Amino acid sequence: MTAIDGVDPSVPPTGNGCTDCDTAGGWWFHLRRCAQCGNIGCCDSSPGRHATAHWNATGHPVVQSYEPQEDWFWDYAGNELYESGPQLTPPSGHPADQPAPGPAGRVPEDWSRRLHH
Repeated sequence: MTAIDGVDPSVPPTGNGCTDCDTAGGWWFHLRRCAQCGNIGCCDSSPGRHATAHWNATGHPVVQSYEPQEDWFWDYAGNELYESGPQLTPPSGHPADQPAPGPAGRVPEDWSRRLHH
């Protein structure tokens, strides 16, 4: 697959971490990048579930994993996984030295009990 509706490969990511978690002083498990506007949100296992909230608020249906060395896409509207897709503007993941869960210093000791399953 080389093109997906709702994807703009020219838009850079908004940062290295979940925009909403950073604003609220929260933490995340894994990160997702909106493939239309570049917003970085946390996954559905994270306490905030901000990537899904971004889709619900904006209608932007497609995210790409923002974990290093992962390039899969998820289409919320179609409930469909794509193993690959168009090359998005770098970087393709958060910095390798940024821990997951993250960010460093904000993750509670009992973080694994706080995940959504």
